[in-house]
Amino acid sequence: MGGKYRITGNRYPRMRRPRRHARLVLAVAASVVALGVIGWGTLQLIDVFTGGKKASVAGAGTHCAAGTAVRSGPAPAATGRALPEPGTITVNVLNATPRGGLAKQTADELKKRGFRIGQVGNAPKEYDKKVKGAGLLLGPAAALDTSLPVLATQLPGAEHRTDTRKGADVDLIIGDGFKQLATQPAATKALAALKTPRPTAPAPGKGC
Repeated sequence: MGGKYRITGNRYPRMRRPRRHARLVLAVAASVVALGVIGWGTLQLIDVFTGGKKASVAGAGTHCAAGTAVRSGPAPAATGRALPEPGTITVNVLNATPRGGLAKQTADELKKRGFRIGQVGNAPKEYDKKVKGAGLLLGPAAALDTSLPVLATQLPGAEHRTDTRKGADVDLIIGDGFKQLATQPAATKALAALKTPRPTAPAPGKGC
């Protein structure tokens, strides 16, 4: 080049485009930050609608604790209350069938098994020849979960009823389907099972 401006030396100036490296780095960083903010906001919304992970974990811990407490706690009695011994139960043995001698035979056997015997004879008119099953166990309302289940171990399948009597005596009314009392070993086993506490299963949804 001539004139006023001259180029001297071995090196010549080169015309280059401005570098955009710095702008590119800034753009990428901004994108990453924006994505992070969007992701965090999404997680917050999920927690709001689902109750959050912490709530779920806390609930699970509560369920496990409740289930363990149920399994390790004392189990209630099979009937929910203390059962009387046969020697404290007075049984009236009444025959509602046309077969003679059943009341006395049954009363004698119950006495051998430890029950106290009250009246022995024929059933009153309201039950005479009207009990179709093996028998009817009749007593006051308080006997429904106490004396009657104990007596029922001697005559499985007998119907249970209550009335408005004043005393604590219970009736064993022999029905048309009666054959014999349960064998003494079977009755003893049934009575032991009745008195054995039963573990309570954990409520649905509360196990670990």
